[in-house]
Amino acid sequence: MELTDSVTQYFRLVPSQKDALHKLGIRTVRDLLFHFPFRYEAAGEQSTVASLEPGQEITLVGVLEKLAAKKLWHSKMPATEGFLRDQTGRIKVRWFNQPYIAKMYGEGALVQAVGKVAGKPGNLYLANPKLERVTLSESGLFEKTEPVVQLSEQRHPAENGLAERSEETRGPSRRDGAASDSSSSADKLFAQYPESRGITSLWFRHAIERLIAADILDAIEDPIPDDILARYHLPSQKAALLYMHVPKALKDAEAARKRFSFEEIFLIQLARQKERLAGLREISFAVDAPQRDVDSFVSSFPFTATPAQTRAIKAILTDMRTGHPMSRLLEGDVGSGKTAVAATAAYAAVRTKPEGQKSGTLQVAYMAPTEILAKQHFESFINYFEHFPINIGLITGSGCYKFPSKVNREKATPISRAQLLKWVASGEIAILIGTHALIEASVQFKHLGLVVIDEQHRFGTNQRRKLARKEARLPHLLSMTATPIPRTLALTIYGDLDLTLLDQMPRGRKPIITEVVKPEGRAVAYERIREELRNGRQAYVICPRIDEPDPEKAFALMAKSVTAEAKRLKKDVFPEYTIDILHSKMKPAEKDEVMARFAAHEVDILVATSVVEVGVNVPNATMIFIEGAERFGLSQLHQLRGRVVRSNHQAYCFVCPESRGEHTLARLKALVTAKNGFELAEQDLLQRGPGELSGRKQWGISDVGMEALKNLKLVEAARTEALALLKKDESLAKHPRLAAHLANQMRALHFE
Repeated sequence: MELTDSVTQYFRLVPSQKDALHKLGIRTVRDLLFHFPFRYEAAGEQSTVASLEPGQEITLVGVLEKLAAKKLWHSKMPATEGFLRDQTGRIKVRWFNQPYIAKMYGEGALVQAVGKVAGKPGNLYLANPKLERVTLSESGLFEKTEPVVQLSEQRHPAENGLAERSEETRGPSRRDGAASDSSSSADKLFAQYPESRGITSLWFRHAIERLIAADILDAIEDPIPDDILARYHLPSQKAALLYMHVPKALKDAEAARKRFSFEEIFLIQLARQKERLAGLREISFAVDAPQRDVDSFVSSFPFTATPAQTRAIKAILTDMRTGHPMSRLLEGDVGSGKTAVAATAAYAAVRTKPEGQKSGTLQVAYMAPTEILAKQHFESFINYFEHFPINIGLITGSGCYKFPSKVNREKATPISRAQLLKWVASGEIAILIGTHALIEASVQFKHLGLVVIDEQHRFGTNQRRKLARKEARLPHLLSMTATPIPRTLALTIYGDLDLTLLDQMPRGRKPIITEVVKPEGRAVAYERIREELRNGRQAYVICPRIDEPDPEKAFALMAKSVTAEAKRLKKDVFPEYTIDILHSKMKPAEKDEVMARFAAHEVDILVATSVVEVGVNVPNATMIFIEGAERFGLSQLHQLRGRVVRSNHQAYCFVCPESRGEHTLARLKALVTAKNGFELAEQDLLQRGPGELSGRKQWGISDVGMEALKNLKLVEAARTEALALLKKDESLAKHPRLAAHLANQMRALHFE
């Protein structure tokens, strides 16, 4: 057996199980070994229904009766309810948000239930118990039978998706007293894995046991150097895999998670720092515009630059003078003035002549995530550069423009794509703004000195090389984000970028008024919105869903939808105002059209999903009402309310949760009291995890790695060790196992 072998070579799997493993990303034996539990449950003492008391952690064996999926009448929450009967009586069993259980177990199924007794004497029930099928053995003892895993060289279809267990593969049972899933030991820990329909945690426990019994762990080569493991008292990879899957105590599992957390962050740090060191050897243009010219440009702003903007400009210009490519991330809340800083960096670049030339300028490429944002930045740059002799171009899928027009120096003019590309290639267009069209093969710059990226931080070396095809020199990179980033995330994911914070808002900008709206306060909030609408302002209404849920479906998310809420608001609340909708299922052109109408104030209220989180600047929109607020992370809520902090008008944010639990209200209170987005980001990291900030799917980091980002000391230790190792052995020639493992990991992670 090899780690790279397909799991289908060794396990009897029916199609539904193959599909489930595929959805979980498990294709090889190694994938299976590194599919880690997310928690562990201890079985309670074996008990009977007649002897139960509230608060007990118990294990019951009995038959299921009258299981049915339903919705609870007061909360509409999907649930499964029924009864578990043993020889002494029966007790109600209930699962919240798990309606599928009623379909998994038929009437009379014999199961072992592990859970906590809830309720009061005379009205007891088991809340969310873990179920596993059992059967009676010849000795009269119970043995688990579902789902079965068998290691075999021969693969056969099995009836009902299950294979018979032979005496050789069954493993220890309760009859021989060994510790197994069938053990009567009350302190036995049961690993609970991320599941998919067709594959349960029990399947994973049996599968891992079979792999361990086949001595697959002997094939493991630890990539982390022994001295680093010893320095931080970390177990070897082989020991950590045992601790992770079959811990004798929770402290063993915690030690294993710490080891794998360190390993993943350490590997990312190695990759980031290798990129950083490679970047320091690259050659770029030395941007050295006269300071008096830069000061004159900044003084032309229609506002006074904040101290934070001044510091950011100084750091960026210092970087670009070195002759080595800058890689800097500019982070600031919505409305903190990032575009002005980027415009200043662009001005410094276009005021610099290419080395060895008496004419011409360096060029700037400014990439935005959407066409409508590219147009918005084009208009902003026209305002910043209208008094300076700079040619600015815009390239989008719907057309190309140039500023200034030869006919009217104060306006832009549409031009053909061929003409624009010709002027970019000749260097006549100094600043080119666009979407990903900028990196198409047809776009050729003459002397590209600076790339500015809006909301795409992992725009790396390869993409920059595509932009600077003709140049041996790598352009400077300024990446910008309005998403607050906790320090641990910045140190890890953006470890190759220098970080600059804009932590001050422009003078005169009023703090947004944020209120948590309870059901009885909804009418008052609507009246506040109506007052602002009468004054000529506009509003957003955010909903978690696009369409109404099907009430017949047990899995349906009971939350307000864009389509239904827009109809309700138009009919019952704001009939006199124009309402439109926006969501992710619309085509890009449709979304741009709706946002353009909203920006032009042809629409008063825009009902949308979180698709507007990063969107066009509409200064006249001063109100946002967020339905189902508990379904969003704090950072996402902060991003959403940032849509209405784009002017000096007073802005309002109303957050309306569906749940009124203490935890929900406490979390939303942080949104009301936090001073800025950075403070919220740290709280979100602790409360919900980094996956809510940047997205596990976006980065490809495992749950263990994302969990590690809550631990600043661990991140700093991994960073320190990565830097120290690369200082001695940058090519990792002395650590071939680590080099190979790093290469494999980086192929799996999609950083660029």
